[in-house]
Parts: sequence; structure tokens; C-alpha cells
Amino acid sequence: MSRIDRRFAELASGGRTGLVPFFTAGDPSPDSVVPVMHALVEAGADLIELGVPFSDPMADGPVIQHASERALAKGVGLARIFDWVREFRTRDAATPVVLMGYMNPVEIHGAACFGAEAVAAGVDGVLLVDCPIEEIAAAGPLRDAGLTQIFLAAPTTTDARLAQVCAAARGFLYYVSFAGITGADRLSTGDVRERVAAIRRQASTPVAVGFGVRDATSAAAIGEFADAVVIGSALVERLAGAADAGEAAARARAFLAPIRAALDKRT
Repeated sequence: MSRIDRRFAELASGGRTGLVPFFTAGDPSPDSVVPVMHALVEAGADLIELGVPFSDPMADGPVIQHASERALAKGVGLARIFDWVREFRTRDAATPVVLMGYMNPVEIHGAACFGAEAVAAGVDGVLLVDCPIEEIAAAGPLRDAGLTQIFLAAPTTTDARLAQVCAAARGFLYYVSFAGITGADRLSTGDVRERVAAIRRQASTPVAVGFGVRDATSAAAIGEFADAVVIGSALVERLAGAADAGEAAARARAFLAPIRAALDKRT
């Protein structure tokens, strides 16, 4: 059983909703990455999504775009990200880590090489925004290396395509709550609830919901029916400009703890 499967099994057995924070590797500073990861776990994160900086993050809004730009300007690349995950694993062998990003860095690095190095560092999965179900073969070397490929579904996903996604899904399925970019504020929980119920009738994996989740209130609303809640842009925004690693970790902890409390309150 993978770390991702184990964690969701633990959540299900305890009747708890998973909390999945996202932040961009290298922002607000390279030396803050590992302290922020540990701070998020201390504040109640069940799985961490670590964003791989990319120059053209087409699915992301301005907040994450600027975070990627800042990280790239500091020379952040895959080698440093793998090193940070490896360092994180010296203290935390249990929390799953998923790298979220785009195919370009994978292809430049070489998919087989990427997969082998990621697994050796302690990465558990990848979520590649521009590698849809139709291009599943492109990420075959990553899966062969032992990484779990996380797939996305959206309100615009057709029934036929959703059936393909659900059949291929491993680890968990990430449901994008609206058609648009990250960071937008237009969450409609009624629509999302209905769609997640439809997905659950087909998928054998847990369903995590992201995009539009910004605070404890919106997270608790989604937590009523999702297996996990993903929160990214609001956290990235909170971390931006932290003076040092200690401040970044403190900001991460202060941001996530109330959200974890809100999710736990409903159980």
C-alpha cells in the first residue's frame, strides 16, 4: 500500500476529511521549503502538494504564476526540489508528497529519469495539469517508477471522459470545482456536491476538491461531502513576502491550523 492509499485509509477509518495544502517549491525562499512542509504537517496537513515552478502555468491564476516566477528567478529546479523532499523525509516518513506541475519539466528531465529520482527522494505521486487521460502513455515511465499519477476532473468533463478518468484514477481523484484558473472566488458548493456524488458512483478512489477553497468556512463546506479539501492560492498568498524560513513556517502553521480545526469540528 502506498503512502497515499494508507493515508486515505486512515482518514476513512477515522471519519475525517483530508486536508491537502499546496505551495510552490522555492517560494517565498528556497530555505523555507522544508520548514514550511513540516509546519503544514504540524498544523494538520494530511498530504502535501508541492508545486514545481514553471514559466507558463496555464491553469494557475496570478498568485501562483507570480510564485513560480519568483522561484524560477531563484534558480529552483527539479534537482533542488528532490533534495528538499529527501530532507523532509529524514523527519517525516509518513506524509504523502505529490508534485504538481506541467509536462515540460518532466520531458526536459526525461520521464524515466524524473520518475526514478522522484521515487528515490521520497515523492509519492505527480499531478500533471497538461497530461490528460488521452495522453496517459506519456506519463507511463513515471508510473513504472512507482509514482501515482493523480488525474483531474472538472465541471466540463463529459460523462464518457469521466468514465475513463475514474477507471484510470489511483491514489485520489482531484475534482476542480469550477472551469477556470486557480485563485478565483466563485465556489458553488451545491453544484460541487452534486458532481462529486456522480464521480463517487464511478470512482474507486477518494475524491479531493480544489480551486476556490480559501478559508476555514469554504473548506468546511466542501468537507461535508469530499474525501479531502485542497487549498493552494490562499496559502501561497499568505506565504509571499515572508522575511525568512522561520516566518514562512509560522505563517503556514497559523494559516492551516484553523482550517484543520474547522474540518475536525464537523466529525
